[in-house]
Amino acid sequence: MSSLASAEKLLVLEIARSVLTSAVVQRDVPQKFPECEFAQQAAGAFVTLRRRGRLRGCIGQMASSDSLLQVVKQCARAAALDDPRFEAVRPEEVPEIEIEISVLSPAAEIAADQIEIGRHGLIVTRGRQRGVLLPQVAAEFRWSPERFLEETCAKAGMERDAWRHPGIRVEAFTAEVFSESEFRVQPGEPAK
Repeated sequence: MSSLASAEKLLVLEIARSVLTSAVVQRDVPQKFPECEFAQQAAGAFVTLRRRGRLRGCIGQMASSDSLLQVVKQCARAAALDDPRFEAVRPEEVPEIEIEISVLSPAAEIAADQIEIGRHGLIVTRGRQRGVLLPQVAAEFRWSPERFLEETCAKAGMERDAWRHPGIRVEAFTAEVFSESEFRVQPGEPAK
């Protein structure tokens, strides 16, 4: 998927906000959304929710045949209600939630010495175990590439140095990341 224009980013954020609000407040997800050709393209994405700057939920789907619109709808709902690390978002929290969207590129295998912090997200896989961390995570915590690999392994439930062992698949992807704050949208308000 090519880079999104500002108006397209705003529309994706509005869709995520609509789904979040409806899922939490009415326990339903709206079915009608604006017709937009770019959002019908297949793409992977993560929806990250923050409340007062702290992570409140994050769910994503790697690239598949699902459209960006479908992925954002599913992930916005799941980040609010189904992230196993957190209790479901409560209706009174909705106005304080800030939404961040990461639209993902397809993943490709990468060597450890090619990882660029802030540019690459990582996927580490061994059999059914899989850990995924977004590019902004390593940049936020100022991790080295080795630490990034270790944390991704830990997220998968593997030993921290598993990435060094045969049979481990290490892949990287990039992400186009944007949030409501980028557009001066206050949490809980529609984008302008």
